[in-house]
Amino acid sequence: MRRVVFNQKGGVGKSSITCNLAAISAAKGTPTLVVDLDPQGDSTHYLMGQAAVSLDNSLFNFFEQTLTLGGGRKTLADLVYATPYENLYVLAAHPELESLEAKLESRYKIYKLKEALQELEATYPAIWIDTPPALNFFSRSALIAAQRCLIPFDCDAFSRQALYSLNEAIEELRADHNNALEIEGIVVNQFSAQAKLPQQLIDELLAEGHPVLPAYLSSSVKMRESHQVSQPLNFYAPKHKLTLQFQTLFKLLCHD
Repeated sequence: MRRVVFNQKGGVGKSSITCNLAAISAAKGTPTLVVDLDPQGDSTHYLMGQAAVSLDNSLFNFFEQTLTLGGGRKTLADLVYATPYENLYVLAAHPELESLEAKLESRYKIYKLKEALQELEATYPAIWIDTPPALNFFSRSALIAAQRCLIPFDCDAFSRQALYSLNEAIEELRADHNNALEIEGIVVNQFSAQAKLPQQLIDELLAEGHPVLPAYLSSSVKMRESHQVSQPLNFYAPKHKLTLQFQTLFKLLCHD
């Protein structure tokens, strides 16, 4: 299953959600691949720690060679790195990805990622794609490559307004490029049960028919700590409340 985690709004927890759900998948014995398409590389750093700065290969190499002809080409499988965690692998981001975007766009390389990930799916049955906070070439490539989409939502009025335009953009892309894409659900992040506004916003979204998943992720300092030590919560704090919430979310998605 190829899943993409996407929202045009930044700071909603895309990388945290991607990596923590992927870590749970890997811990359950499924070879799992994280594809980091965000030039900031947050997922790459989260999973690889300090080793992230010295990786020789990345998705930059893959996209760059789609623009050239000739031999000596590496497949996407050649660019995969094993993380320190069993069954968990990463296709790393690179800050220079942005420099390729205009050429990739103009030469219509939008389907290359989908073709390559379809070939990898036999090796990695679970693929989780992290995206930049913009509807650009890389996020569109991810949405075309994916079968299901998760939308992080951080319970404020700005996120709600962004959600409407996001849904329209995904629907248009699905109609034009990937009619198999399914919005699997909205993932409520940074949820505070003590505050009235988050629950009010969720209730309104549900009343409007949005697919809000019934497993909310709380705000916790443990998440920041796990980023600092480059350990997903499943490994860093396996019994913490937020870890258990991620596990509940995973079960909803994967029917485990």
